[in-house]
Amino acid sequence: MENEAMNMIDDGTSARAGLEEDVEQYLVFQCDALRIGVRVDCVVEALINQVITPLPMLPDYVCGIINLRGEVVPVVSIRLRLGKPSAQEQAIIVLSINGTQLGVLVDRVDQMVKLPRSSILPMPATSSQKLMCGMSSLPDGGTMLELDSAVLLEH
Repeated sequence: MENEAMNMIDDGTSARAGLEEDVEQYLVFQCDALRIGVRVDCVVEALINQVITPLPMLPDYVCGIINLRGEVVPVVSIRLRLGKPSAQEQAIIVLSINGTQLGVLVDRVDQMVKLPRSSILPMPATSSQKLMCGMSSLPDGGTMLELDSAVLLEH
């Protein structure tokens, strides 16, 4: 009898662990009318009202650098990187991409969501959008595009 109770606890625990592994957590932000998500395990922090120091002779989408606790972090505008017009962007999301920190200037941070991995679909083959690697429906009925953060480091 005691072994049966142990098996039921083990079965319940392993079933819950299996469910947790099938979920991915995203930080969703807005850029123009788009809702874009980045996996939380890449996010270092989100900042507002951070002073960006501009640098000369860089691509237009590179806004400059910020000082993050003594570390210099380059900042790119997701709007300009996507070919959208410049606007009043409000927040910087600092990402860690393959050991490199990068700030992404966004319109605003929207929400944190947990999505089943099975709900994240690849981008259509006909899409010319190189910065996005997937898409998913959000619980509130909207659609999230998944940012391929490693592509942000490419020129």
